[in-house]
Amino acid sequence: MRNRWWLTLAALAVLGLAASAQSKDTFTPMPLDSGFGKLDLTDPTTPPEEIIKKFAAKESEFQEALNHYTYRREARVQTVDDDTNKTDGEWYQVDDVTFDPTGRRMEKTVFAPESSLQRIMMTPSDLQDIQKGYPFVLTSAEIAQYNVKYVGAQQVDEVKCYLFDVSPKQIEKNKRYFLGRIWVDATDLQIVVTNGRMVPDDTRKGREDLHPPFMTWRAQIDGHFWFPVYTKGEGVLHFSSGNGYMGQDVHIRDTIKYTDYKRFGSTIKLIYDGQDITQNGQQQGQPAQQTPPKPQTKPQN
Repeated sequence: MRNRWWLTLAALAVLGLAASAQSKDTFTPMPLDSGFGKLDLTDPTTPPEEIIKKFAAKESEFQEALNHYTYRREARVQTVDDDTNKTDGEWYQVDDVTFDPTGRRMEKTVFAPESSLQRIMMTPSDLQDIQKGYPFVLTSAEIAQYNVKYVGAQQVDEVKCYLFDVSPKQIEKNKRYFLGRIWVDATDLQIVVTNGRMVPDDTRKGREDLHPPFMTWRAQIDGHFWFPVYTKGEGVLHFSSGNGYMGQDVHIRDTIKYTDYKRFGSTIKLIYDGQDITQNGQQQGQPAQQTPPKPQTKPQN
C-alpha cells in the first residue's frame, strides 16, 4: 500500500512540470494536483531542527545502502516542437549501475543509439544531473552546504510527509546543487518526492547551459529504504540571441526510470535505524539471491 502512492504522483509530471525554466538560480514550487492533501502549517510536535538532523542521518544510511545495490537506469531527453506537439529530437541511453570483478562501482552502457537532438546538445552537467542530481540524496555530510527550511506537513496519498525548502548556501565552481522542495516521510524520515532544479545554469551569451525543472519519486523497494524509481523533467529553455540557437525557446522533456534493484554481496553490513538488515547466506561479489519487488505498474511518459 505504501508503494502505490507514487503512481498517483507520476501523472502530475504532465500537469505540473511544463513550466518555464528560469535563468536565475531561483525556483518556485510547481503546482500539485490529486494525491497531495491540504498543507498543514502548524508547528510539528518535534522541533524542525531535530527532524532535519534525523532525516539527514537516515539519508546517509540510504546512500550507504544504495552504494551496494545494482540497478538499471533508462534515460531519455527529448525536444518538442510546440507547433505540432511532436518530438523532433531525442537522446536515449540505458546504463547498468553495477560492480566490476574487484567490487568497484561502475556504470556500463548497454544501449545508446545515435542522438537525433538538433536544437540542443548534451553537456557534462546534463549527464551529471542524470547520474547524481535527479536522484537527490541529502546526507548528514552534505546538509551543511544547504539552507533547509521547514514548510509544513502534507498527506501524500497514504503517506504523511514533512515539507522542506532546500537551497544551496553558496555555489562553488564546477559543482551542482539542488534548489527546490522535498517531501520527507514522517515515519521513515527519508525523502520520497523531490521537486526542483539543479543549479547553477550558465547564462553567458553564446555559452548557455540551461536545465529544466524536475520531479523525482521514490518507492520503498526493500522494506527499509526509499529508492528513486522515476524522474520527469520538463520546461522551456530560453536561449538568448547571439548563441548557436539564435534566440530559440526550446521545449525539453527528460524521463529517467530506475529499475531492477538488486543487493550486491553480503560481507558489507547494511544498517537501518541502528539495526543490521543485511541478508544472510550471500557471498561477496554475488548478487543477492532475492530480488526486491518492483512497483506493480510503471508511470506513463
